[in-house]
Amino acid sequence: MRFDGAERFDVLPLLVATDGAIAAFGHDGRRLRPNIVVGGVEGLAEREWPGGCLRIGEALIGVQDLRSRCIMTAYDPDTQVRDKDITRDIYRRFAGKLTLNCFVIEGGNISVGDAVELMRGRACAESAAASDFAE
Repeated sequence: MRFDGAERFDVLPLLVATDGAIAAFGHDGRRLRPNIVVGGVEGLAEREWPGGCLRIGEALIGVQDLRSRCIMTAYDPDTQVRDKDITRDIYRRFAGKLTLNCFVIEGGNISVGDAVELMRGRACAESAAASDFAE
C-alpha cells in the first residue's frame, strides 16, 4: 500500500550532505537525496557537525544527527535499477549513517554559492536569539 498524503514525511525536514561525504560515498550523490549540498568540505568532516548549526544565506539550520540510510540508496536515480550492494556498503563503511538530519531554526533565502558558516554552542544559540530580536 502506498500513501502520498500530506502527513507523509521523512525523519526531519532537511537533509544536508557535503561534497566530501559524497566523494567518500563514491556513487551518484543523488542516491542520498539531499536538499542541500555544502561544498568545500574535507572528507567526512560533516560527521562532527551534529549539535551545531549552519548559517547559510539568510537561514539558520540546526544539525540534529547523522542520517541512518535506508534501501532507497540502492536505487539508481535515472534507471530505478536496484543495487543492494550500495546500501550494504554504506553500512559497512559508514556504520549505516551518511548525511545530516537537519531542521530550520530561522527561515530565509539561500542561494547556490552562499557562504556556509558552522557554529557551535553559544555562537549558534546567540545567532538564533539575535534573529528573534531583529524581527
